[in-house]
Amino acid sequence: MSKWLLPERLADILPVQARYIEACRRDLLDLYRSYGYELVQPPLAEYIDSLLSGNGRALNLRTSKLVDQLSGRTMGVRADITPQVARIDAHLLNREGVTRLCYCGPVLHARPAGLLGDRELLQIGAEIFGHSGVQADTEIIELAFESARRAGVSHARLDLNHPGVYKAIIATDAALAPHAELVADLLATKNLPAIDALASQFSEVAAATVQALRELALLYGGAEVLERAKAVLPASPELHAALSELAGLVQALPEVELGIDLADMGTGYGYHSGVVFSVYAEDWHNALIKGGRYDGIGRAFGRDRPATGFSLDLRKLAAVQSRQGLTPAIRAPWQRDRALKARVQELRQAGEVVIQVEEHQPLQVDEFLIDRQLVKENNTWVVKPC
Repeated sequence: MSKWLLPERLADILPVQARYIEACRRDLLDLYRSYGYELVQPPLAEYIDSLLSGNGRALNLRTSKLVDQLSGRTMGVRADITPQVARIDAHLLNREGVTRLCYCGPVLHARPAGLLGDRELLQIGAEIFGHSGVQADTEIIELAFESARRAGVSHARLDLNHPGVYKAIIATDAALAPHAELVADLLATKNLPAIDALASQFSEVAAATVQALRELALLYGGAEVLERAKAVLPASPELHAALSELAGLVQALPEVELGIDLADMGTGYGYHSGVVFSVYAEDWHNALIKGGRYDGIGRAFGRDRPATGFSLDLRKLAAVQSRQGLTPAIRAPWQRDRALKARVQELRQAGEVVIQVEEHQPLQVDEFLIDRQLVKENNTWVVKPC
């Protein structure tokens, strides 16, 4: 095996994409700061019992484990930064009222999330703690859309759901409750034959439950889906509350192009407690940004707080985006000349990219366009077109 061969689903980031990632990271963190979000930087690894506490346990199969050589305890390399930020809010900051936090850092998945997924992500996101109202959900969604726009994504659209709708149906049938995650996957893929077979696969499952799940799989479209859901799904206080939260958010976002898919829990079942959302865009097969409400995530750290937020992967974004053009640059001699050194420094301080190369030395670059050169005329170094 070649020594340069990387493990499966891990990859180097080359100059053009690396520059895009860094520029996007700076721009997005500055955007979040303008809204009042404070930057935190949790560690890459921590003890597994802390990393997977509470709702974080759903990440167990995606978390790489190792033994801490200092304590002998098991540590995990984070697969998601959100639980770490919740720990910081609940245990370290311990503030009253609303706290806004943002972050950016690498995460590692022991297993890729999908057929085309990578195992290393550069996750960036923003979270609001301490506010349960629609104002926080609206701000997070608006910030997610602005993040997509700043990253050069056009024609973004919003998909909404609420896991409370599905949980309200499952709660009525004790025979199906142990298989809730399996059924959630069937709903997400709109696998109607498998849903119809649930009654025979699990003999105690009620026919009415299977019919409700079948109806749920077909509840996708525009805002009218909410009224259809009231008509075809079994009524309950939990269902009414979930649909009302969705309706309130739809009214709060009149200018956003949105769709509703009540069957698509994504990775949110069992993790999110309220409205969940995804941002899609042209030329993207999967969601670009994912987020939602996960009240109570800090309970495992001793503080039960409302929370909502979103995240995206900058490495995934860079793999598709091609808006980053080449940066104009100046080629200059690589000589020991005081006047040349002063001129090069002057140009760089003015914002120019100056690349010094020895005479006749080849220059191969990916992210720069060498369109000018520095030449000596009458004992003066001047910039000339190439």
